[in-house]
Amino acid sequence: MKRSLVILAIIIAILAGGAGWYVNSKQPVRDGEIAMSHLQAPVTLRYDERGVPHIRAESEADLYRALGYAHAQDRLFQMEMLRRLARGELAEILGPNLVETDKLFRTLRIREHADAYVARQDKNTPTWKALEAYIDGVNQYQDTHARPMEFDALGIPKRRFTTEDTVSIGGYLAYSFAAAFRTEPLLTYVRDQLGPQYLKVFDLDWHPDGMLGSKPALASADWKGLAQLAQLSHKALEGAGLPQFEGSNAWVISGSRTQSGKPILAGDPHIRFSVPSVWYEAQLSAPGFELYGHFPGLNPFAFLGHNMDFGWSLTMFQNDDVDLIAEKTNPDNPNQVWYHGQWVDMKRTEQQIAVKGQAPVTLTLLESPHGPIVNNVMGKNAGQTPIAMWWSFLVSANPVLDGFYEANRADTLDKMRSAAEKIQSPGLNIVWANAKGDIGWWAAAQLPIRPQGVNPSFILDGSTAQADKLGFYPFSANPHEENPARGYIVSANFQPLSPTGMQIPGYYNPAERGQELNRQLSDSTIKWDLAASKALQLGTQTDYAPSILKPLIPVLRSVVSDPDEIALVERLASWKGDYPVDSVGATLFNQFLFDLTEETFHDELGDTMFETLLSTRVLDAAL
Repeated sequence: MKRSLVILAIIIAILAGGAGWYVNSKQPVRDGEIAMSHLQAPVTLRYDERGVPHIRAESEADLYRALGYAHAQDRLFQMEMLRRLARGELAEILGPNLVETDKLFRTLRIREHADAYVARQDKNTPTWKALEAYIDGVNQYQDTHARPMEFDALGIPKRRFTTEDTVSIGGYLAYSFAAAFRTEPLLTYVRDQLGPQYLKVFDLDWHPDGMLGSKPALASADWKGLAQLAQLSHKALEGAGLPQFEGSNAWVISGSRTQSGKPILAGDPHIRFSVPSVWYEAQLSAPGFELYGHFPGLNPFAFLGHNMDFGWSLTMFQNDDVDLIAEKTNPDNPNQVWYHGQWVDMKRTEQQIAVKGQAPVTLTLLESPHGPIVNNVMGKNAGQTPIAMWWSFLVSANPVLDGFYEANRADTLDKMRSAAEKIQSPGLNIVWANAKGDIGWWAAAQLPIRPQGVNPSFILDGSTAQADKLGFYPFSANPHEENPARGYIVSANFQPLSPTGMQIPGYYNPAERGQELNRQLSDSTIKWDLAASKALQLGTQTDYAPSILKPLIPVLRSVVSDPDEIALVERLASWKGDYPVDSVGATLFNQFLFDLTEETFHDELGDTMFETLLSTRVLDAAL
């Protein structure tokens, strides 16, 4: 008996030791010396008490190579998941449940666009040399260290990271900002199936700017496929376990309004919590270059941060950079669509999607002159009408990597403006301040010129001119402000105004967040400091809820008779619209808002379209 116990103890000790060794082998290296190839001189990497790396190198190439190494040892699995999502390769490691997500992202043509984008780049530019050095650092870490446990658990094969992966992830980011996939099928359904009068609920008219445009003829099978496509576009990102990008705040205050006499910049991108975080925080130092920034996965350029001259933050522009277009097919040849007065063949290609534990799945991809056919991803449920996607990400030059490389180094207003102009997709508001005291904001995007009278909130008719694009507006027409007399600038996803007065279609958030920021920042008696700015950033109250409740409280009081319900109504009436974590009023309001929405829309829209409505921003217009 004793001998058996001894043997058991030895086995347990061996297993425990092996498990300890296994876990320890996966840990990032935080001290000592590491040999890296291709370095021109020694590089110092120091981690602070929060685990943030501070990297100092003698050359830019060494700096970015070390950043890639550090980023990989902390976030390699995140990088792997991001590139697989963007390129439609998740089912290979996660199984058949992710096939539909892979189909969607293959249909978006992000991988083909990334490959073509990389092929046409000048590889001798500073931007590209920095990116290649960074990717080399990522691969050096992967080649010389045990990969994270997730790779072993999922059986992920080893594969080198590429610049194409970085560009593909940029496509995923651009897609995650786009609301058209959900909103345009919904609004077109409301217009065509429920009637134009119903659009007034959403503060929309059929022809807001004229009478150009016919309604595409969509059958019931088409609506079923579009409803499922809208649902898939929303659930695909959640199914992949990646955080959503939704909303953001930023403001900048001139030195004339602060205690220090220097500008104060506050940035608050609204991204769901995740482990690991979307952002990777790091400081980069080299002769003539200092940067403290926040980097997205597999990207060496800080999207938010500050150097010695400029600090900048981002909010989502939310301009409409995606059009869905219903194509008219040839009755004698369904592979042809009517385009500019003639039948034109659609391009057809096939791809194989690897599926863990199963045979590969064949995906047929179609493309019309307007863009990829996106409802084809629904297979037999796609309906009879091909729906093409025009997406600025696929058609603009979009030197976005150059834009952020230059923003990281900007030391004059002209250089920061030039950097912003290169960020064409996704649309972003860039809010900044500099050490000279300037404050500014530019809405960075390449805005398409659509024919007069076309409302891109609806699915467009591809057989007419309404789906055409007439070019892009000049960057100078984009919304912007620099050093306004009021002494501050606010950006909070509300609809901005162009200096030319042109319309900028988009799926903007309600104005209440921006109005609350404006209300507080406009108080000229306050001299702002960091503490006051932090308090404003952590504020929990706007006029959104009170503005909805104001006309409804008298109605509720007139129809409610049960004492418990009367008490709830009075609780709502006395609530000020604030959202502390323990707020009964906020909980009650959100439940009431859902019930009101369900009773108002569910029966007309049906289950799938109602779920789509809940994921769009047009719901706020209806409320």
